[in-house]
Amino acid sequence: MARSPARKTAAATTATAPKRIASRAVDVTKVYGSGNTAVRALDGVSIEVPAGHFVGIMGPSGSGKSTLLHCLAGLDRITSGQVFLEDQEISALSERDVTLVRRAKMGFIFQAYNLIPMLDARENILLPLKLAGREPDHAWFDRVIDTVGLRDRLTHRPDELSGGQQQRVAVARALVTRPAVIFADEPTGNLDTRASAELLGFITDAVEEFGQTVVMVTHDPLGASRAERVVFLVDGTIVDEMTKPTPNKLLDRMKELGD
Repeated sequence: MARSPARKTAAATTATAPKRIASRAVDVTKVYGSGNTAVRALDGVSIEVPAGHFVGIMGPSGSGKSTLLHCLAGLDRITSGQVFLEDQEISALSERDVTLVRRAKMGFIFQAYNLIPMLDARENILLPLKLAGREPDHAWFDRVIDTVGLRDRLTHRPDELSGGQQQRVAVARALVTRPAVIFADEPTGNLDTRASAELLGFITDAVEEFGQTVVMVTHDPLGASRAERVVFLVDGTIVDEMTKPTPNKLLDRMKELGD
């Protein structure tokens, strides 16, 4: 189908607009311990994640993947360097202020669902807004719920939901605040093949339909192939990256890296 002149103009404008960076690390080092027992988990890592993009992080076990994600999200304090969320340097903030930024501007999807057992699905999804003292946007809440297919499960507690349904709750909870970035750490690790595909579909839809920014750590080439770009870590250093990844290309690269 031919694109209308108006759409061409819009596309050209988008193409020439300055790239907005949602998350950025500049020469970040993270050292655990000290002296002879010190472990350098990240060694001078720099990375930019443009807004509205889906970036994957892969590497062998112990390469620093999760450490990088946690540092980008302010969950782990860096040893040196700088970490920014949009234009704000979160690595320079106090612990309290970083917590406030996380509540207001970040979403999280982890391998463990981290749902509150005594709260139902609706309450779990809305918890970040409640903690931040914000009222929900009901139209946005409804859109998120319909996107992840939870309309008939909102009054159920976590122990009344399947693993896949609990992970959908976690996805909805991450989206409901309209965060600047969603950080996902091995989000499909506890899911079967079908539930994994569903979750990755929800994440991809969030990027394509909502303009969401996602940074995902994974060891799964199939999952990482959903990303627009994948960066590879080895021994705490970014050694390569791949755009338009495919499962086979990712698998081959991981074999070369020794995983």
